Amino acid sequence: MKRGNPYEQGCPTRHILDRIGDKWTVLIVGALGEESLRFSELRRRIEGISQKMLTQTLRALEEDGLVMRTVYAEVPARVEYRLTEAGHSLRAPLEALEKWSITHLADVLHARTHYQT
Repeated sequence: MKRGNPYEQGCPTRHILDRIGDKWTVLIVGALGEESLRFSELRRRIEGISQKMLTQTLRALEEDGLVMRTVYAEVPARVEYRLTEAGHSLRAPLEALEKWSITHLADVLHARTHYQT
């Protein structure tokens, strides 16, 4: 497959970057980490996410092969989500981004304050 150019509008790579750069994707991948979680557990861990947005994002991540959904034949039905191998490979870059944001939080807040004045 030809290597894409994410700076071009129709590039498939750009669509992937749009997905993984989404704030909810970043938080869902971080929350799943090394464990499988039920929908309600994910929703409790990620403050502020609506049921609709969690559903949409999980479906998109499943479609992209980053999350696996497992339905257990139990009554009531139990559904769990976990990262696939591709999803796990995304954790390191996202953790680096998280560390960067923590390291530079004061700088960003300072810049915002000066920008607004």
